[in-house]
Amino acid sequence: MKRVLIWAPLAAFGALFAVVAAGLMRPADTTVHSTLVDKPLPTFQLAPMVPGKPGLASSDFGRGTPRLLNVFASWCIPCIAEAPQLMRLKARGIPIDAIAIHDKGPAIAGFLRRNGDPYAAIGDDSRSRVQLSLGSSGVPETFLIDGRGRIVRQYIGDIRPDQVEQIVRDVAAAR
Repeated sequence: MKRVLIWAPLAAFGALFAVVAAGLMRPADTTVHSTLVDKPLPTFQLAPMVPGKPGLASSDFGRGTPRLLNVFASWCIPCIAEAPQLMRLKARGIPIDAIAIHDKGPAIAGFLRRNGDPYAAIGDDSRSRVQLSLGSSGVPETFLIDGRGRIVRQYIGDIRPDQVEQIVRDVAAAR
């Protein structure tokens, strides 16, 4: 019996090691999902970011037409990768508005010149207040807002070419 008790601490350590190793092999999902999906868009009003393009307010949504709301920045590398897909969505007739975070008007204007301009309006959220109120944790991030002004879907990260058709279907279903 004493021999068994001598090995008990080693067995306990081995079991603990196995549990920790299993947890490290399967890391948890660290993506921050918005808690506002299936809820109304928070109230906000943002000044225009670039000359010749209107700012953005929550009252611009909920007028019967689903819209995409893209959170982006000129300094964001994945935003550059996403730009062609946003242009494809615009070409398919999907309205897209944007919130520019931690940025300046000239930098955004340059970004749009280089990468295309899919946006109907761009709001200036230099302090990320609206971004955070949406439950967005980074850029790029896109929200589908239905015709009643409710957030129905969140696309985290840059939109990839293989997602475009699904987003078109999602927008059609949000009518």
